[in-house]
Amino acid sequence: MTLTWQAASPPGGWGSALANSLGIAAWRIPVVILCAVGVYLAFLVLVRLFGTRILTAWSTFDAVVIIMFGAVAGRVIIGHPPTLAAGVIGLTTLMVMEVVFGQVRKMRAVHTTVTSPPVVIMAHGRVLADAMARQHVHRTDLASALRRAGVTDPAQVQCVIVEPTGALSVLREGTPVAPELLHGVIGAHLVTRPDGPADHGSRG
Repeated sequence: MTLTWQAASPPGGWGSALANSLGIAAWRIPVVILCAVGVYLAFLVLVRLFGTRILTAWSTFDAVVIIMFGAVAGRVIIGHPPTLAAGVIGLTTLMVMEVVFGQVRKMRAVHTTVTSPPVVIMAHGRVLADAMARQHVHRTDLASALRRAGVTDPAQVQCVIVEPTGALSVLREGTPVAPELLHGVIGAHLVTRPDGPADHGSRG
């Protein structure tokens, strides 16, 4: 029994193994924090560059890429060897960054820099191809959003807006939209003035 227990014990004993798996060297703490901050900022930049739709519209391939992204980010933050303390410090840093940026985003100048504004991608039945391309929205995504909204014909659509969260909002024709609801929306003039610039659009 003694031999079996010794064979199952890690080299150096349980105390050393637990310390190595659960603890973290003091010098690694600032490294983990800086890596977490760097990954958070890189994520903000990538979302700003590629659009918020990457967070909401997942195909099977997209899901695999996002999972790989999370695995890489986690590995970078925790470092080697991965320990419980490093994971807790990394997660805490990310949460603190989210709280801090949540407050900073309330400042108008910063908000417009780090947050994607809402964008009209369809107005009065006309698909705005250029706007869709800039927002990385595929026609299949648009068609899916219209079906969910119960739209059976593009002519029933007053506008479709890509929200800052990446979600698609569908407003039907025949329902007046208060101007304040379109404040800050790129392409709002195409909704309030149907005869505005075409933006290389096409009928759905």
